[in-house]
Amino acid sequence: MSRARVVGIVMDGNGRWADLRGLPRTEGHRQGSRALFRAVEAAICHGVEHLFLFAFSTENWRRPAEEVSFLMDLLSKNLSLQRARVLELGVRFHAIGRLTALPAALRESIRRLEAASAGCGVVNVYLAVNYGGRAEIVDAARAACRVGGADALDENSLERHLYAPDAPDLDLLIRTAGERRVSNFMLWQAAYAELVFLPVLWPDFSHVHFDAAIAEFSRRRRRFGALGD
Repeated sequence: MSRARVVGIVMDGNGRWADLRGLPRTEGHRQGSRALFRAVEAAICHGVEHLFLFAFSTENWRRPAEEVSFLMDLLSKNLSLQRARVLELGVRFHAIGRLTALPAALRESIRRLEAASAGCGVVNVYLAVNYGGRAEIVDAARAACRVGGADALDENSLERHLYAPDAPDLDLLIRTAGERRVSNFMLWQAAYAELVFLPVLWPDFSHVHFDAAIAEFSRRRRRFGALGD
């Protein structure tokens, strides 16, 4: 039975969670940030080595300006306030995406947490912020061509310039809120990932839901194109 060493999560449903309760969408995002740590703790319990969390996409800038501003501020504050918890859990923190477009305060929070957690080794957690799978492939291809020229571009040279080049491809991709699509998340790395879609809205995500996704993964037979039915 294979183990899910590399897991990605599309954390979906914050807005719907708030709408169902007659609350501002900002409260859904606030509660969603708490669910993020539950996911990290569950990943550690299952021996996950790399956990990718989709926090803010390149398309999310189209949301109302006040919601975007709240999200940027929430991310920045949480990365600072949760530093002790991150270190206690043994999390090595990374941020991936087009980070230069983020507000200066958020970039500084990212830099400080990455530096503080550099010696941790229980699990690598990658927060995808201003991230898009297509954008990552474009950025990697451009970087590879600058180094070796277009004629030398191949899968290996492109992979060396992905946002997290040292992480293996995804074993498991989880999406919450009942949606059945990958929404431009880790398109390259998810080529052979097992997909699990859960109906739970992200703020309600718990260890139980992570356990269910891992159990479903364990029942799958991974073929990688080499074996027939």
